[in-house]
Amino acid sequence: MKKVGVLLSGCGFNDGAEIHESVLTMLFLDKSGAEMILMAPNIDQMHVINHYTGQEMEEYRNVLVESSRIARGEIKDMAEVTGNDLDALIIPGGFGVAKNLSDYAMAGSDCSVNPDVYRLIAELRVMEKPIGAICIAPVMMAKILGEQEESANMTIGYDETTSTDILSMGSKHVECPVSEMIIDKEKKIVTTPAYMEAKSIKEAADGIEKLINQILSMI
Repeated sequence: MKKVGVLLSGCGFNDGAEIHESVLTMLFLDKSGAEMILMAPNIDQMHVINHYTGQEMEEYRNVLVESSRIARGEIKDMAEVTGNDLDALIIPGGFGVAKNLSDYAMAGSDCSVNPDVYRLIAELRVMEKPIGAICIAPVMMAKILGEQEESANMTIGYDETTSTDILSMGSKHVECPVSEMIIDKEKKIVTTPAYMEAKSIKEAADGIEKLINQILSMI
């Protein structure tokens, strides 16, 4: 059975993992018969957003604890996961990628990546195992690749600011509609815009399903 990691960044698109993207990823992996290894870093969120009002709240939450809501408790501290444990990795989007897994939301192209996230992705790259990055997650991949003096073809859809940052980090951005994906066969990196462009859950699902099927075919 193929073992596919799913890296979560909290619970809720404003301050954590995008829930629709995360659940769709899990659904398509489950339908394929893959074994999922859900994980998140055991760190504090950058901040907490009230998803009803859109306002910041005066409280603290933990990324691993919040991610366990999506995982129904079946989740690992990613510090315990190595590249040897996985055949592939999928990273759903949401602002948690840009606020918790990295600080891209604050620092832009000068961002840094959480050490455990960086380590696991670097291990998978050395082992030439496929990685799927959804929504805003490709920008984090571009940062990691750039620091290793590598690049890849990837997409976040059509957003000009983010695509410019990807280019400045050393990777190539390819415009892509929400229902499609960009495949870098040499680097084994697959990306799709999802809610960077999606206006409905169905639109997000189309691209994510294609990404999952492509990643599984690369294992």
